[in-house]
Amino acid sequence: MQYAVGAPLPPPRGPLHTPGAAMSWTPHHGQPLPPGSPPAPAGPPPAAPPAPASPAHGAPGPGWPAPAPHQAPPTQHSTDITGHVQLPPGAPVPLPSPPADTAAPDAAHAAVAVLLIGPAGAGKTSVARHWADTRRVPTAHISLDDVREWVRSGFADPQSGWNDNSEAQYRLARRTCGFAARNFLANGISCILDDAVFPDRPVVGLGGWKRHVGPGLLPIVLLPGLEIVLERNARRTGNRRLSDEEVARIHGRMAGWYGSGLPIIDNSQHDVATTAGMLDDVVARSIASPPSW
Repeated sequence: MQYAVGAPLPPPRGPLHTPGAAMSWTPHHGQPLPPGSPPAPAGPPPAAPPAPASPAHGAPGPGWPAPAPHQAPPTQHSTDITGHVQLPPGAPVPLPSPPADTAAPDAAHAAVAVLLIGPAGAGKTSVARHWADTRRVPTAHISLDDVREWVRSGFADPQSGWNDNSEAQYRLARRTCGFAARNFLANGISCILDDAVFPDRPVVGLGGWKRHVGPGLLPIVLLPGLEIVLERNARRTGNRRLSDEEVARIHGRMAGWYGSGLPIIDNSQHDVATTAGMLDDVVARSIASPPSW
């Protein structure tokens, strides 16, 4: 017999046998039987009240429901496809444009890349996180120490001695941070990086950061007094905590940034929120007059 166009096919009344395999198959709504499949064995038709007259050709027969109204599938536009968001490629961060007038720009709204430099215990990570959290534009925090510790097996800890492996991992982490900063800036997200850059070690100094991020990177030094640094370091745990001798040695080397021309923030007497506000002021001045480095 014939069925109306678009009407559901009758379900098979028995298992569909395939040579070498036994399985049951139930077609979905509107799904034809597989090609070459034997017809389903005849069985007693389901009970139904007799029809008042013979159905016309194309009408549903007795015992079968009327066909559902045909619905066209929803139109799929290419713009609705997910997983294909185009991102601008990262490019070297250019020098920030000075403001047109003499007023200092609002650093809270500026798209910038900041490098926060300081010794262990200076509060770089806390200040950078707070500054990124409270800005009125999207801002990312990128910590070089966090990226270095992505290496689990084979991690070369500089505290165990500065060698070729530790220097290679440092360089790799710095380059990774640079790529991340460029990509964030290219897609409208500012960033602040933190690292303990030494003024007397140019081989792993600011030159690498400028090369990986761009000339528009704004380096700012966070340098509290030695007593404050020792106190904050004592509250650290794990491999982030250094010996007092190591902290004093690093702090002494960081003093070389005085006279370098880079802006320096002494946060010895300031909490994190106040220091972040001072950072905003320094960033605004750096945008108006980029430091020479």
